[in-house]
Amino acid sequence: MSNRTKSKSRRGVVAVEFAVVAPVLLSITFAMIELNRSYESQNLLATAAREGARFASMDRDGMLGQGEDANAKLVSDVKTFLESNGLPRDSITVEVKDAEYPETDFDIEDPANDLRLFEVRVSIDYSEVSHMAVDPANDYAMSASVFFRNGRATISD
Repeated sequence: MSNRTKSKSRRGVVAVEFAVVAPVLLSITFAMIELNRSYESQNLLATAAREGARFASMDRDGMLGQGEDANAKLVSDVKTFLESNGLPRDSITVEVKDAEYPETDFDIEDPANDLRLFEVRVSIDYSEVSHMAVDPANDYAMSASVFFRNGRATISD
């Protein structure tokens, strides 16, 4: 058999090999993109919860708008941070709960709550984060929380 005949008979082999390998490579590529997106979103939720709780521990004089309370500012700031990082604001849930009584809301401005622990919970459905369609039966909430002490540290110059 000549070299010319041999190369003609091998042309079909390359096409078959590509047809077998391409779907696997594409699946791995899309899986890595999706895994990266979920990891990044989970990290953003944890950072937002931590920064929201940190706000509660700061001296808030001059930081609140007219008629705004600290809890509303905390929720708004967390949602704004996540929205600026590409998450849909209306799908984000932010809760400020009492550490001792996890189902009870916690008022960070109440003097009776000074030096008490509270929890900031941030969550969003995975379907709102994913680049791919998610079956509602398989959807789940991604969440992060942080416990913090309600103490106001003054900012020094």
